[in-house]
Amino acid sequence: MAPVLKVNELTKTYKNGRGIIDISFEIEKGDIFGLLGPNGSGKTTTMKIITGLSYADKGSVQILGYDSLEESSKVLKEIGCLIEAPAIYDYLTARENLKLAANYYAEIKAPRIDDMLTQTGLIKYANEKVKNFSLGMKQRLGLALALISKPKLVILDEPTNGLDIEGTVDIREIIIKQAKLGTTFLVSSHISHEIELMCNKVGIVKEGKLLKVTSMKNALDECETLEKYFLKHVGRKGEDV
Repeated sequence: MAPVLKVNELTKTYKNGRGIIDISFEIEKGDIFGLLGPNGSGKTTTMKIITGLSYADKGSVQILGYDSLEESSKVLKEIGCLIEAPAIYDYLTARENLKLAANYYAEIKAPRIDDMLTQTGLIKYANEKVKNFSLGMKQRLGLALALISKPKLVILDEPTNGLDIEGTVDIREIIIKQAKLGTTFLVSSHISHEIELMCNKVGIVKEGKLLKVTSMKNALDECETLEKYFLKHVGRKGEDV
């Protein structure tokens, strides 16, 4: 069976000289694959190229066996994503935002909208305009939008950004639950603890390079914590991630 996502030697260089170099990895069905690295390391650039929001100078992306560029019509309908800021309308309510997104999919019915509002803890704010939402509430709505179409691959850039402890736990539990049901996730974070608790595979990214890809079990067997594993493979010791 082909991997859900296959990234091969992605390279992109910006005018300032930054970017990514020869990024390659694969993700299997039901994986929660975490890209762990500091801000500016290339995580978001990689995700943008995978979702077609940006283009690589070199390399290829295959999703569900299809080339993401040549067969984009077959690929995009199978993807849900939350990259940088949620694509939401402040003048609409949470329910209206989800209803608008659901209109693009004939198979999505009203119960799915309330189900996602419930799962993300927004059901009691369903009829409140998003302009009154906190950053954390907007992140929850962004996740609901990413999941509304029941995509096979979900790409989340810093999904717990702006959330308090309880909100972070809630989002993590939603992702883990959906993965057990067969949804595949690519998640980024600069916080090692979040990736450790959420993901079953991890890729270490620094300065545009993917330094290491391994299972979470192997990482923890080697170094006890993902923080120590990260520091070991970026060549630094005794510092916080």
